[in-house]
Amino acid sequence: MRHLWSFLAGLVVAPVTWVLVTLGQDGSGRTVHRWVEIGTYSTPNLIEPAVYLGVAGILLGLLGTLRFSPLGPAVAGLLLVVPYLGLFVAPFTVRDRIPEDWKMLGDPLPLRQPLENGTLFLIGVLLLMAVFSGQRWRQRPGGPAEAELTPAGKPVEHNTSLGDWPPADPTKDPTKDGDTAPLTLAYPDTP
Repeated sequence: MRHLWSFLAGLVVAPVTWVLVTLGQDGSGRTVHRWVEIGTYSTPNLIEPAVYLGVAGILLGLLGTLRFSPLGPAVAGLLLVVPYLGLFVAPFTVRDRIPEDWKMLGDPLPLRQPLENGTLFLIGVLLLMAVFSGQRWRQRPGGPAEAELTPAGKPVEHNTSLGDWPPADPTKDPTKDGDTAPLTLAYPDTP
């Protein structure tokens, strides 16, 4: 069952990531180009693209690092790598199959941008490398081993309190018999 859920997560995360990366890259690029044109900047303009890219990163991070099943990262990685590899075989056909004039939330959605600049290939390869993680293929650790109960001797009881340390001997004067005088903040006596 975990393989099925991982497979479905890979099928959902790949296109959602493509859209989020597209919105983030396009928004960041347009914002920075606008800043250069007008000669000033306003950093709150980058919040929306940063949120898109951050959510995409979180989705990819969860899919790539959680140890449910390697099927999810493999499916998502292949879905993101295959279009870029298609550019080697039939670049114009692949490019023409990707919609150009879509909009989302009033913003243009240039889905070709992450394909053409190689971002999809990079993300896809990272997900495929997560499949080969040694941790992913190991069995999950079971519960802790049962500890063997062995009888112990009676513990030694100490009847000292924190105020008794070091234990004081009322018959001894601390300034005699080679002991040092107690520490004070006063100036030392001069002879």
